[in-house]
Amino acid sequence: MKFLDQAKVHIRSGAGGSGAVSFRREKFIEFGGPDGGDGGRGGDVWVEVVDGLNTLIDYRYQQHFRAQTGIHGMGRNRTGAKGADVVLRVPAGTQIFEDDNETLICDLTESGQRYLLAKGGNGGFGNQHFKTSTNQAPRRANPGLEGVEKSIWLRLKLIADAGLVGLPNAGKSTFLATVTAAKPKIADYPFTTLHPGLGVARIDAREFVIADIPGLIEGAHEGVGIGDRFLGHVERTRVLLHLVSAQEENPGEAYKTVRGELEAYGNGLASKPEILALAQADTVDADERKAKLAELKEASGKTPLLLSAATGEGVETTLRALIAVVEEARKAEAPTDDDVDDRWKL
Repeated sequence: MKFLDQAKVHIRSGAGGSGAVSFRREKFIEFGGPDGGDGGRGGDVWVEVVDGLNTLIDYRYQQHFRAQTGIHGMGRNRTGAKGADVVLRVPAGTQIFEDDNETLICDLTESGQRYLLAKGGNGGFGNQHFKTSTNQAPRRANPGLEGVEKSIWLRLKLIADAGLVGLPNAGKSTFLATVTAAKPKIADYPFTTLHPGLGVARIDAREFVIADIPGLIEGAHEGVGIGDRFLGHVERTRVLLHLVSAQEENPGEAYKTVRGELEAYGNGLASKPEILALAQADTVDADERKAKLAELKEASGKTPLLLSAATGEGVETTLRALIAVVEEARKAEAPTDDDVDDRWKL
């Protein structure tokens, strides 16, 4: 399945059905009168979060969604049926924006969430509503109201517990493939990862989700390389794992480059908890390891972990460091007794 994290779609709710102009005409009924029914309401356009989706690829092939028009009213005071609704099914983490791609309509983060994007038009009144003492046989009815038509943007931000950041070829995809069942593309040239990937890691009978994004280079916030458009997929993470390759001649500079791009991007990424690791440690000797660890510590102000996804060195230590931060954040986000409705308390 191809990955698509942004799509523009056009939606239109259904127009209401027209009211009917009708009169009662039955044998042996002395007095008739108006009996035109009301039109049915037009269908609504909804967006709903469903399980099993992690991309917006469906909206590459269909961009127009129209709800059904309400059925017109009929004689014998019969009201028309409501038009069928249209439901846009999206993965968790989808944001809906107005046509300007800046005004946020809703942010859908949990499975089962629904939001009304466009309400259908009301049905028109039939002529039975217009009967008065001076107008016993009205020959007028209202048309249904028009539906709402507009364009919207769907933007997906993956929901994960931990996010991998670093320069291209820092070992992010290798780490993801080692600790999860994900199978990202791995090669010895830059930008082998072109789209974000997800995987579920398990350590000490505990699980958490890891998101991998394409590597960042200097100037990514200005569109250099792949740019920083995929950084949105680690906005919702609880912790960042920053990998710096041991093959870098200046690991301190590599660290500062990525940190600079995170700060330039904003949206709270630079302030997230960060675990730093010197990756691909198996590619250098012991003396070079020691020197690069010291340089990385001086540049970052924190003690980096030593990691080699290829040999397994430091993998469990790194996972335990990640899950510790994730579980602490989960506890902080868990509802307290004060948040629970009194009727559910014993």
